[in-house]
Amino acid sequence: MKTHDVIILGAGPAGLSAAAELKRLGVSDVVIIDRETTGGGIPRHCGHTGYGLLQFGRLMTGPDFAKRLVDRVSDLDLRLGHTALKLEPNGRLQISGRHGPETLQAQKVLLAMGARETPRSARLISGTRPWGVMTTGTLQQYAYLHGKAPFQRPLIIGSELVAFSALLTLGHVGLKAVAMIEERPRITAARPGDWVARIGFGVPVLTGCSDLHILGQDRVEGLSFQRRGVTRTLECDGIIFTGQFRPETALLTQSHLELDPGTHGPVIDQLYRCTDASYFAGGNLLRGIETAGQCYREGKSAAHAIHAALSDKLAPPTSPIRIEAAGALSYVYPQRLTGRGPYDPLLFKARASVATTGRLRVLADGREIWSRPINVLPERRIAWRVPAVDLTGVHHLTVDLQPRK
Repeated sequence: MKTHDVIILGAGPAGLSAAAELKRLGVSDVVIIDRETTGGGIPRHCGHTGYGLLQFGRLMTGPDFAKRLVDRVSDLDLRLGHTALKLEPNGRLQISGRHGPETLQAQKVLLAMGARETPRSARLISGTRPWGVMTTGTLQQYAYLHGKAPFQRPLIIGSELVAFSALLTLGHVGLKAVAMIEERPRITAARPGDWVARIGFGVPVLTGCSDLHILGQDRVEGLSFQRRGVTRTLECDGIIFTGQFRPETALLTQSHLELDPGTHGPVIDQLYRCTDASYFAGGNLLRGIETAGQCYREGKSAAHAIHAALSDKLAPPTSPIRIEAAGALSYVYPQRLTGRGPYDPLLFKARASVATTGRLRVLADGREIWSRPINVLPERRIAWRVPAVDLTGVHHLTVDLQPRK
């Protein structure tokens, strides 16, 4: 059995940018595997513009961006319509394709399977189960792949960036949402997103809603909810659940790789390396949803680490320093540091679980080595770099967000 240089699972922005960068660095024996029959990932379902400016120097629609990503790796071994069945130690994979089960071996594997929206079944929303309830991804497939409108008067639940993508998708098929419903006291996306919805799309945004209850038997007829102590009902014929993305880890939960309870994705070190040094991870698999541009950058960075590993230029992942989130942080990554250091600089990414005005700190075995004041909202990316630091003898790092007293 041939041993490939690199196998990439996932043909979205992270996986394809990594493949293109590896090719540019001189690594040509790259196999890209994706269960979809068309490469490009989520952007291929997003017919609106907003893609490609930083990557390719011009604004593009999602499908154009996805096609550009695929075209750059057309001379590599791109296997679409293939499903990974099992991850085994040391870069050994079990996959299934048009010719049945197959075993593949690679020196290094990049996991870039992306994320998925949380469906209604996992949100504990009460009510009946009529037809007309779907996620943004399903709506986009109806609109952009089939040119169809699955309903006429839908209601959007959620206010992350993808909720505003749903507004654009509805506009593509000539529809307008009845309202945008958010359970938090303010929208999750950055303001003036709510003004854009109200003024630009004519869609009311209702925050602080609770006790959601879907109405209807054969198909959706409405949604009842509590707002400011009053029970309200909005008539609609469809409900779009947006956001609450989680990494696509069905394959990982049965593997030997360690998962992080905060991100729900794989544990990685500062070089995107998993707990098996044959495996790397990047993109939305690391923590749920981020923009295509962010996934593109992470895939490219992971490619440089993989290239260095193929050239035996990475220090072995011995005696890792564990990193954990504390206080108001829901997660932080990387979750460990490997190698001898010094680490210059340390790049961290995190998110807060609640709106917090306070101080963000990094503690080494309980001793503060870096801090800064911060005002952060939940579900917003926090990214920062800690200057060069010698962590000799340190066993544990804590990234802590404490509210101001």
